[in-house]
Amino acid sequence: MFHLLDIIGTLAFAMSGALTAMSKKMDPFGVFIIAFVTAAGGGTLRDVMIGHTPVGWMLNLEYVCIISIAFVLALLFRKRFDQLRTSLFLFDTIGLGVFTLIGLEKGINIGLHPIICIALGTMTACFGGVTRDILCNEIPVIFRKEIYATICILGGGVFFVLRKFGLENDILYLITSLVIICVRLMAVKWKWYLPTLEHQ
Repeated sequence: MFHLLDIIGTLAFAMSGALTAMSKKMDPFGVFIIAFVTAAGGGTLRDVMIGHTPVGWMLNLEYVCIISIAFVLALLFRKRFDQLRTSLFLFDTIGLGVFTLIGLEKGINIGLHPIICIALGTMTACFGGVTRDILCNEIPVIFRKEIYATICILGGGVFFVLRKFGLENDILYLITSLVIICVRLMAVKWKWYLPTLEHQ
């Protein structure tokens, strides 16, 4: 199940990147690159920072295939973007939860402090989107008012609190991912935002 959610998250992130690139009128190569960095950018940064090289997608071509499929699907269904918006949002939210857990586990496996593990989880989930927005000449969404990275940090905190109670890993993963997914859905539904700061 965890692997399946990882695939869904990768697919969704890649499609969101491809659709963003197409909205900027990029050529097919540009669209593919943006799709790729959106899906793999966070994990690549994480692996480089913890010295895990070659990075994950270089060792497992499954991710390259998934991103390529997402690229093709985005090309085929780009005219149905409005109908796909809700589905993509749901997949993206699932991906956010799963990628946060992957980053947490990577940190735990090499004995890092919980705060650093949470930072790795947040990077894994968010920094593909940061790279996408920078390449598309946009202010990254996590640096604006939308609650996005904050949810990953919250999920990481929940993970380590529950871990103290000795829960089985499957239950721990399920609860943490559900917290991230539910808070993201509630934040969008009820328009929860962080306040913006201005220099006067």
